[in-house]
Amino acid sequence: MPHTPDAYRYTRQYHGPLQAVIFDWAGTLVDFGSFAPTQVLIDAFAGFGIDITLAEARVPMGLAKWDHIHALGRLTAVEARWRARFGRCMSREDVDALYAAFMPLQIERVGEYSDPIPGARAVLDGLRERHIRIGSCSGYPRVVMDRLLPHAAAQGVHVDHAVAADDLRPGGRPGPWMSLANVIELGVTELAACVKVDDTVPGIAEGLSAGMWTVGLSLSGNEVGLTRAELAALDTDDRERRRLFAVDRLSRAGAHYVIDSIADLPVILDAIEVRLARGERP
Repeated sequence: MPHTPDAYRYTRQYHGPLQAVIFDWAGTLVDFGSFAPTQVLIDAFAGFGIDITLAEARVPMGLAKWDHIHALGRLTAVEARWRARFGRCMSREDVDALYAAFMPLQIERVGEYSDPIPGARAVLDGLRERHIRIGSCSGYPRVVMDRLLPHAAAQGVHVDHAVAADDLRPGGRPGPWMSLANVIELGVTELAACVKVDDTVPGIAEGLSAGMWTVGLSLSGNEVGLTRAELAALDTDDRERRRLFAVDRLSRAGAHYVIDSIADLPVILDAIEVRLARGERP
């Protein structure tokens, strides 16, 4: 009697250590509050006579920048302003024109906003001591990443590999491709041994799609969207309200853990390794 496919059962469990952590950049490793992408987008739209708010600019954060601009043009309020000025919806040609205006500004100013987030250098050093490989990816295109990487490295923030949003034919987030490109380049053998760290909803979706543990960042990133000084000036209740809003957003996106900033990551990595030792998977 022939065997049918459902007669076979094969399962395996990974019980080893973490092999890689893959980081986002703005709001995660550098640029507390994630201002480099958002402020420059505001300025690019202003060049076309369209005012957008910082809150609006943050809505599609995490996407590749062409997709980010396209998504902004579909927001109800932004679309209404565009129609009022130009008499039509934003077209793909308009997105191309905005992107062309945005890119030189972003290249010029990315370093202005991209100081390391407190704790980033210590966490990266700790990962190297644990022989955990360090990957990264971003919504930035390659020309911006090539400006950002040496700026960050000069301040002690350097990674083993970095993937930009336009490096890969399928594109960027929320698909898994940038994270998976890191897996290949870093020689990772088990997706469950990888952690994706990000401050945006599309970035969490990316890690989940790639089969990784995901850690969201609340206070340092896009969801709260304040500078360190602005955050420090808040009273305790307001700070906690904003933190909980970010935690809810990232948790609803599927993040396995949400922490305030990268400085809190080591204890989470320890907890994930305990779960891996039990044979758990993301």
